Amino acid sequence: MELTDRQKQIIEIVKKQQPISGEKIASILGFARATLRPDFSLLTMSGILQAKPKVGYLINEEHTNSVLVEQIAKQKVEKVMAISVNLTKETSIQDAIIQLFLEDCGSLYVTDNREILGIVSRKDLLKSALGDSDLNAIPVGMVMTKMPNLYTVFSDTLVVDATKLLVTHRVDSLPVLSRSVYEETSKKEVIGKFSKSTASRLLLDIFNKDL
Repeated sequence: MELTDRQKQIIEIVKKQQPISGEKIASILGFARATLRPDFSLLTMSGILQAKPKVGYLINEEHTNSVLVEQIAKQKVEKVMAISVNLTKETSIQDAIIQLFLEDCGSLYVTDNREILGIVSRKDLLKSALGDSDLNAIPVGMVMTKMPNLYTVFSDTLVVDATKLLVTHRVDSLPVLSRSVYEETSKKEVIGKFSKSTASRLLLDIFNKDL
């Protein structure tokens, strides 16, 4: 359902001043109460607002949260993705470990001219560090999980579908690939990442009443 600008203003006023009477809302917006009657009817019938006699209008939190869940689920990952940390396959494991902690991330993407080649996780680097090898002499290309054994998503993948991939395959993050570049050149160009942290932040947004 597409709301008008005036209806959106009414919702914001109710959020900030609930419970609030229709007369006061009309006064704030500079309209007669009768002018806003269709807006009030639509917002209450749709479940966005609650109208209580002798109390006024209030936000229906249950409906608001369900709408927010639906809006987030229908978003494309390109709207919420984080910046990926990319390395070349020649980067040493030692430098990769340093980069991992400097960026405070769970995985690094190995790319060639931004095209995904593989992923190096904390677990991969930890296994390498436990051995006696010279970490400065071993490139990440030797320990990375390579294509095509990776799970990726495109920029236009829905958030709900990307989250299902994270959960189903128990991975920390998914490289986000440019759909337009792939369709034009078949190149799997990395433009960001969708991670468990991203999904958790979106879930937190659902419960944040200030949104």
